[in-house]
Amino acid sequence: MVEKLWQGRFEQPTNKQVEEYTASIHFDSRLYKYDIQGSIAHCKMLAERQIITHDEAALIVETLGEIQREIERGQLRFDPSQEDIHMAVERQLMQKIGEVGGKLHTGRSRNDQICLDMRLYLRDVLKQCRMALCEVQQALVDLAEKHQEYIMPGYTHLQHAQPVLLSHHFMAYYEMFERDDQRFRDCLARTDVLPLGSAALAGTTFPIDMEWTARYLGFPAVVKNSMDAVSDRDHLIEFNSAAAITMMHVSRMAEELILWSSSEFAFIEISDAFCTGSSIMPQKKNPDVPELMRGKTARVYGNLMTLLTLTKALPLTYNRDLQEDKEPVFDSADTVISTLKILGKLLPEIRFHRERLEHMAREGFTLATDLADYLVRRGLPFRKAHHVVGQIVQHCVQLGKELEECTLEELKGFHKVIDKDVFTFLELKSAVDRRDSKGGTASSRLSAALFNARKDLEQKRSQLAG
Repeated sequence: MVEKLWQGRFEQPTNKQVEEYTASIHFDSRLYKYDIQGSIAHCKMLAERQIITHDEAALIVETLGEIQREIERGQLRFDPSQEDIHMAVERQLMQKIGEVGGKLHTGRSRNDQICLDMRLYLRDVLKQCRMALCEVQQALVDLAEKHQEYIMPGYTHLQHAQPVLLSHHFMAYYEMFERDDQRFRDCLARTDVLPLGSAALAGTTFPIDMEWTARYLGFPAVVKNSMDAVSDRDHLIEFNSAAAITMMHVSRMAEELILWSSSEFAFIEISDAFCTGSSIMPQKKNPDVPELMRGKTARVYGNLMTLLTLTKALPLTYNRDLQEDKEPVFDSADTVISTLKILGKLLPEIRFHRERLEHMAREGFTLATDLADYLVRRGLPFRKAHHVVGQIVQHCVQLGKELEECTLEELKGFHKVIDKDVFTFLELKSAVDRRDSKGGTASSRLSAALFNARKDLEQKRSQLAG
């Protein structure tokens, strides 16, 4: 039986089943590099404050680096008796250098240690999320530039509404992902705060220098209350909330890709590299990747609810319940990053059927609003124009024809102000380009949106690389 580093107060060894039940090493071992990074910073700070000697600090730091290399080479094996990554690293340290290794934990607790580890981890995750989002946004901009002339039906209630540029549709998702990026960026501001030095809950009696540690680790701020520091999981919840919203946007896009690739829509063909076949039906080409993106959104939603429920009634400060905060965060991080990465590769491989898109853009009287706008320009109140066009549409439904198939005489029969110039209002391209209000689908607005998007992406890449 391996003796615990906290065993002094206990007469009996830990029950084996309890040991397995309470262990977190099987999932928090992934934090090893952050734990060692934080320990090195803490050790150097202790030496700076003359709490330990510089020689002791040098030995500890050197050995921590050796332990990290052994972990990365797969030479260290973790088991439940080691409890968590903190105890595993510290025990290995003490086995290598003896009692000097026991000085590392001076002035800190596992409570503030794990808070530091998770903040360091989340800083990296937030950057990875933003970089993956950037690639998805770049793919959308590239698609928009490539298909600037493609027109498709815009929908409300999943019914044909008005014609729009396919590129305008892409840029709608660009804006969604831009808000996601802003949420991840804002989450970093509340993540990027040093908790180490709060110890168990009340701070420490040793003359530590938290500002020194913060500077060393690149934290721009230090916690203001030690009790809040060790019990705060807001940044983890906030990350999962941002991840859930991002996955919701991905799921909306995935749903459209699934619909558009169906025989009923036939707008697109997804690359074979991102589809699978059927075990029984030889003809099938299934959009499994978008379906899984839609499905994986559910697990990220579930992780958010897990974190909210976990923390909803916890008294201050640390409670062992909080051991359960890591797996939902790890799972959401893995899911959202992998999903965004594959989405960024899937989008450029989609083939769009231009003729089908434009044919469907004419279906369903999508130019009815343009005809009403024409009548308004001829002096009719909009409500009157709306009523007249409604009658024209009913006429077309009965005859099985589209608006642009009507003769001038037919149209004039519904109102005398209609003249031959009406047909310019019943052309798809002109209908699209007339919608040049700010944020509209007109080609001029699209060009400006693409220019700004490319500039913003270049700036964002520069910031993330720095």
